[in-house]
Order: sequence, then structure tokens, then C-alpha cells
Amino acid sequence: MKERLRSFALSLGVDDVGFASADDYQSPLSPCIDSLFPGVRSIIVLASRESSSCVSPSPQVAMNGRLDVMAFIRASCYRLVRFVESRLGSPAMSIGFSYPMDLVNPQKAGIAEVSLRHAAVGAGLGVFGRHNLVIHPRFGTRIVFGAVLTKLELPSDPAVEGDYCTGCELCVDTCPARALDEEGKTDRLKCMGISQPYGIQAHIAFWSRYSDASPAEKKAMLDSPEYRSLWQASFIGNQYFCFRCFTACPAGSELREMG
Repeated sequence: MKERLRSFALSLGVDDVGFASADDYQSPLSPCIDSLFPGVRSIIVLASRESSSCVSPSPQVAMNGRLDVMAFIRASCYRLVRFVESRLGSPAMSIGFSYPMDLVNPQKAGIAEVSLRHAAVGAGLGVFGRHNLVIHPRFGTRIVFGAVLTKLELPSDPAVEGDYCTGCELCVDTCPARALDEEGKTDRLKCMGISQPYGIQAHIAFWSRYSDASPAEKKAMLDSPEYRSLWQASFIGNQYFCFRCFTACPAGSELREMG
């Protein structure tokens, strides 16, 4: 069963596939996955490499690369769901990369319903590094994940052994938000403030200022670069403008240089 699923998933163009029993998925902040999908037994995790777009000095090019991989991993998860349900007869749910997230509860800011990082580790696709991202044994840190929850009984793949983090601290030193200063923790709000500068907090701040502004000030605000970026983000979605933690990471650099 696992090899049939793995073969189909790889045929979609993803770079790696892992399997985790629901019992082996441990995320300290996300809700219990059984509360999201009663009766879930397994998680199929798809891994796709980030393109070299992320290192472009143009934020537009870098963001386009992120949009590409988000669309690809989402489509791959959806196709895998259809395969599991139609060919294998099991209900399945897709967990796409990043969005949507719960913005109603402030305590859940930046916390996914399913932590793809923890699912990937549980599925034998990597280990955590100093930056709290997953380091894949072949592809290093520039890897993103999607997942499919299913009621199929699939045993977990073997855990990755060894420490792939070099301990160089480059991720900590290059983080403009200082979100990684405390080892083992990522300050989510600091990170999101820098990496997603046109998210909900930026919208609230802009419109709060706008409501108190004079007519001339309002006209100037609507013609400002800030508003133009907010407008674009409103239909593209929260945009990533910082990739430093994983572009600085040397893990997998030899593979990247080989293309």
C-alpha cells in the first residue's frame, strides 16, 4: 500500500514522500488531528524543493517562487486525496502549505491546524535544525511540505538519524527580526512582522491611521507605496518577503550548487 502511494505521489513531481502514523505525530501547539479528522490513522507527507527564486534580490521574483511552490504542493495534495478516495476507498483530507490559518483566535497566530514540520519529522523526512525548520537529508532546508490525512493504516517510515545541523548559527545571526535568539523557539510574531509585512497587522495599522487622517492625508496615503503593497497582498495573500533563515543555512548547499 505504501509503495503504491509513494509511486503515485512521486509521479506528481514531488521530490520525496514520507508516511507517519497518527500516533507518531507530535506537535506541541497544534490541535489533536483526531479533532480535525475523527478516525484519522495516518499522514502522508509530500516534500518539494524550493526553487532558486528565493535567493533573488528582487522580492517580487522571490515571492513568485514561493507562490509557485505553494500552488504546486497544494495541487499535489489535492490529486493525492482524489487518488486515495477513488482508488483506495479511504476518506482523505488535504493539508496545504501555510494557508488558510485561524485569524479569529489571537492565541493561534502563526499556528497551523496541522504542523507540517512535525508531520515531516514523524514521517522520516528530516530533523529539526537550529532555525526550527526541517533539514532534509538530501535537500537541506530549502524544502516545503504538504500533507494528506487518511484513515488508511500506514506505519511510520523510519526516523532520520544523525544531526544535519552544522551549528553555525548563521540562521540566528541573519534573522532581521531576532526571532531565533532563544534556542528551540521561534518568536512567531517577530518573524511574521518581518517576513509578512503586509499581513493583517499592517492592514489594521494603515486603516487606523487613515480613519484619523485629513482629506489631503487620506489622498496621499492611497497613493503611497505602502497602500499599493497592501492592495496587492489583499488578493495574492500574505506575502513572504524574508527567506534568510533557510537561504543562509549551509545544509544541502552541495546539492544546490550541483543544480
